[in-house]
Amino acid sequence: MRTLTDRTRDGIAAVLAGERRGRTGRLLFVGPAIIASVAYVDPGNYATNIQAGAGYGYALLWVVLLANLIAMLFQGLSARLGIATGRNLAELCRDSFPRPVVLAMWGVSEIAAMATDLAEFLGGAIGLSLLLGLPLMVGMVITAVVTYAILVVERRGFRPMELIIATLVGVIGLCYLAEVLIAPIDWGSAAVGMVRPTLPDAAALTIAVGIIGATVMPHAIYLHSGLTQSRAHVRTDAERRRVLAFSNTEVVVALAVAGLINMAMVMMAASAFHQGHSDVAEIETAYRTLTPLLGAAAAGMFLTSLIASGISSSVVGTMAGQMILQGFLRIRIPIWLRRLVTMVPAFAVVAAGVDATQALVMSQVVLSIALPVPMIALTIFVSRREVMGDLVASPLVRVLAVIGAAVVLGLNVVLLAGTFGLPVPFLAM
Repeated sequence: MRTLTDRTRDGIAAVLAGERRGRTGRLLFVGPAIIASVAYVDPGNYATNIQAGAGYGYALLWVVLLANLIAMLFQGLSARLGIATGRNLAELCRDSFPRPVVLAMWGVSEIAAMATDLAEFLGGAIGLSLLLGLPLMVGMVITAVVTYAILVVERRGFRPMELIIATLVGVIGLCYLAEVLIAPIDWGSAAVGMVRPTLPDAAALTIAVGIIGATVMPHAIYLHSGLTQSRAHVRTDAERRRVLAFSNTEVVVALAVAGLINMAMVMMAASAFHQGHSDVAEIETAYRTLTPLLGAAAAGMFLTSLIASGISSSVVGTMAGQMILQGFLRIRIPIWLRRLVTMVPAFAVVAAGVDATQALVMSQVVLSIALPVPMIALTIFVSRREVMGDLVASPLVRVLAVIGAAVVLGLNVVLLAGTFGLPVPFLAM
């Protein structure tokens, strides 16, 4: 009996051979970018977006837009790498760099994967705890069971997993579509905020740094190259270019949806909290404040989207961690063991009595430290013709990648300096 994944691969082959046309054929190529886009709507983004909207209204929407454009660039390059080489980023690092460098890269990337899962796992647990009135530890257990059940589905192939993740992303999108319809958004101010760069004060700059610094996720860069490396069996350069064209379109659409969701978070927070509740900065506070301001339905949808975000991003984080381990070290462990390894830090944090929101913030700091590893490696590889062949990045794309990496990495330095209390001259305005 042929599985859904087998039928998808057959359909992709038929499209590439010119035997199948139309929109249904194009939909067969949809999946990798949707999975990667989950990293951009994970619980780590919620607190930052809420803080931006509550504290500065619509003024920082342009930062969300800029961050999203940089994300599109690097996710597109990651997909290109997998399509062009048939290998993922971790595998190429393993085969191209000295062994000590590879081990160091793996160690940093593994810590980043755990930090990512900490944020995502806690986000889903917080949502369940608040929505159902459960202890946080019980919410974590439920999140663990649900995410493991979804991960087991991957044994049936990539297509069922893609459909599940797409459904969860759809839930997040629909919840925030409803939120912006319920909240009295000032659309004129929102439009201005998207296109007029402004930083009202030093604190706004710090928040802007946090938005951009936490947007491009290390595990998403690794994962996207792996999701595209063998999904379609290409036989010629022409077919490879066609797969790349489909991939680029999907990246733009999927990341645009993720960007709109992030903008909707900021706009909802601006509408609900900016006048009178500008100090709202935590997920729990936002939920409790939403109920009297916009009603129980708005607060419930906020938590529903958070739960969908936490579960889907936790699944994707575990997938990325497995790929990182296998790519760097040629080791593959059972998915239940991988899930257990990434779960333990989250349970340890809660058991130790650490504030959940503070743990989310610290996880973003760890990600900021780890981010240079995949960004720099990806920029190097896509610029080499001996690696990419005819799909080598154009000079313009290379320049944009270097600029994007410099912007993100520079802002991460500022974020880390501020986090650890180090003086940053231009923040003292």
